[in-house]
Amino acid sequence: MKNRSLRPLRLAAALLLGAAPAGLPAWDYAGHRMVNQLALASLTAADPAHTDFPGFAFEPAAAERIAFLAGEPDRWRNVSDLPLQQYNALDHYIDLEELDDAGLDYKEISPLRYVFALQFATGRAAHAARFEPIDPSKNQDHAREWCGFLPWAIREYYGKLKACFSYLKTFENYGGTPEEIANAEANAVYLMGLSGHYVGDGAQPLHETVHNNGWVGPNPEGYTTWMGIHAWIDGGFAAAAGITEASVLPRLAPAEAISTAPRADARDPVFADVMDYLVDQQKLVVLLYELQKAGKFEAGKGRPASPVGIAFVQGQLAKGGEMLAGVWLAAWREAVPDNYLRSQLALRGVSAAGAPAAAAPAAKP
Repeated sequence: MKNRSLRPLRLAAALLLGAAPAGLPAWDYAGHRMVNQLALASLTAADPAHTDFPGFAFEPAAAERIAFLAGEPDRWRNVSDLPLQQYNALDHYIDLEELDDAGLDYKEISPLRYVFALQFATGRAAHAARFEPIDPSKNQDHAREWCGFLPWAIREYYGKLKACFSYLKTFENYGGTPEEIANAEANAVYLMGLSGHYVGDGAQPLHETVHNNGWVGPNPEGYTTWMGIHAWIDGGFAAAAGITEASVLPRLAPAEAISTAPRADARDPVFADVMDYLVDQQKLVVLLYELQKAGKFEAGKGRPASPVGIAFVQGQLAKGGEMLAGVWLAAWREAVPDNYLRSQLALRGVSAAGAPAAAAPAAKP
């Protein structure tokens, strides 16, 4: 049911459709860059003076670093290292239909990665007849046993970024050195960039479905089974249509932090928001295939790109940028000073006069 070897398919899309000129970046990097850049633009639209989010992230060098890091998780896929391949590949998608196959409700699954893994493995074993047999020759990384872990990757990066902002605030407000503050800012830039990749993946509906590389199973509507459709939507079409950050900006809404308020159903609020975001994109899978069937994603070789297809891709990029800005903003607002680090910094103030400042411990022993 799954074919996640996208790198060869991206090349095939460009060659078979003849739409992307040599050297023109595809969405696997250009689109992810755009999502991160759009997130920064969304924050700026909501707060032009940058009073509600740390200003260092908007400095040209930091903004470029955040954009560049959007492609980092895909670069990890180019290394033939099976433990890395399994860990990394599973974080880029979730086949939501397989939750149903395993008898799971997305509103009830655990936000804890390994608790969910047990839930899914148990459900898959209980409903084994609903899953196709796994071909061991196509499963060297043992990823096909799983439906994907994209929402957990997004949720975990939110937590990492919140922790980073916590100690950054502590260094800034309770006596951190300039070097410590600079290092904390660099860490925040790194985490912002990486988190953007996974939120950006979520904006592409084919990352939420078993129909990720062509329609599988019963197909009464005659949707394409071409295994290059994912790569074409990701890169070929966007490149051929000339979709740029500037062309998406008019669709972009000002940033709003994702919800962190306690919920009546006791679900983790951030994980619930992430799941709702991914489920909403999965609802567009049929529309995407209908548009492809109607020729709305054709472009290149003298064929102009359809405004309908362009609008669809631009809209998804904007959704990714808005969601990412909301994740970043919530992480910043929810970060509170690290009390242990604060206590260690306070000890510096009572050290012997003239003694060199000792590095603050990173965590409780």
